[in-house]
Parts: sequence; structure tokens; C-alpha cells
Amino acid sequence: MRVYFTLNLSYQDFLPYYQGLADKIVVRDTQGRVLKISGRHFRPFLTEQGVQGQFVLVLDPLGNLVSLTLS
Repeated sequence: MRVYFTLNLSYQDFLPYYQGLADKIVVRDTQGRVLKISGRHFRPFLTEQGVQGQFVLVLDPLGNLVSLTLS
């Protein structure tokens, strides 16, 4: 299953997730579904501007994360 969503978090807003002080980032996909994704999965996408872009989340049939990429 592929899920598409946009995320726009500033560096300061993402910092608690990067430090492990916060856990889940809540996003709404293009179909209107609300997803809670562990902030640790977004660490590779952190820049000086924060975490920004259109993402593709791939889930296995059990709902486990297979991959997270920028589209």
C-alpha cells in the first residue's frame, strides 16, 4: 500500500522528534486519512530548513513501514 502526504516542519518544530523527546508525527494523507508515523523515520530528511516535501510511505499488508521516500 502506498500513502502520499506533504510535510512541512521547521527545524525547531522537528527538534523534539530528532532528540527523542517526542515520538509520533501526525500527518493527513491525500485521501484524508490521519497517520501517526514515528519521528525517527524522518531523520534522514532533516535539513537546515526542517523536514519538508511530498512523501511516499509504503506499507506491507500488516501495516508495517517498508519505506519512506520523497516523491
